[in-house]
Amino acid sequence: MIYVCIPSHDEGPTVGLLLWRIRQVFTGFPREYQLLVGDDASTDCTREILQPYSRVLPLTVLRNATRQGYAATVEGLLRHAAERTDRPKRDCAIVMHADFTHGPQFLPELVRRVEGGADLVVGEGVLHGEASRSHRLLRRWAPMLLRGRVGVRNVSDVVSGYLALRLVTLKAAMKEAGPRLLQTDGWAANAELIGRVGRFARKVETVPTVERHDLRQRSSRVEPWVATRALWRARAEFRFPPVSPPPRQSPEREPEPVA
Repeated sequence: MIYVCIPSHDEGPTVGLLLWRIRQVFTGFPREYQLLVGDDASTDCTREILQPYSRVLPLTVLRNATRQGYAATVEGLLRHAAERTDRPKRDCAIVMHADFTHGPQFLPELVRRVEGGADLVVGEGVLHGEASRSHRLLRRWAPMLLRGRVGVRNVSDVVSGYLALRLVTLKAAMKEAGPRLLQTDGWAANAELIGRVGRFARKVETVPTVERHDLRQRSSRVEPWVATRALWRARAEFRFPPVSPPPRQSPEREPEPVA
């Protein structure tokens, strides 16, 4: 099972179309999947938009009564996927944004990498269509602010919010973290998630993607100076050295493909 986890706050203009595009992707790339949308106390038409999709798609909507923020919404979706799975060594969760920044066309390649044995796959984004120079500079240099603090092998874009996680690996990270997996928010939370899960991943891969900021139907919620300070503060706290994963039951046995 593939659990596609989509955090959303006031993304009514795009979230429904995104779900339909994901359905089209899995029509041409047949896999068993579930859509999990985290509605973080939206005040727009998101609830009304999602209602008809719930009747025709494998969709579960998790609603926060009050605004919890990006990181808490993502963590809630991931915990829900981890609780639902009965095949954590086989199943995976994919995190992507609801504003069309992350294209559904990259989903098959993320899934193929998990099927090929990767426990963590990061979509490393090339920015496209961002008019603000300060936002472009922040997106380019943000990973550098965390260099040496979130050192996951093969991954350079540690603030990417587009990634696939094998659920057995996610569960190991959750067990180590305790009641709360993500202590930070925003881009720092993306880096924290990659760092925590990457500690337990036997194999980490990346997939080149394009972040389409010109398809977003609202202004960016990222304030460059605020985000820069948050990443710098997180730098002082982050330290994710790798751990030795438990041995496989059989050396000849390869990870099962994602259904």
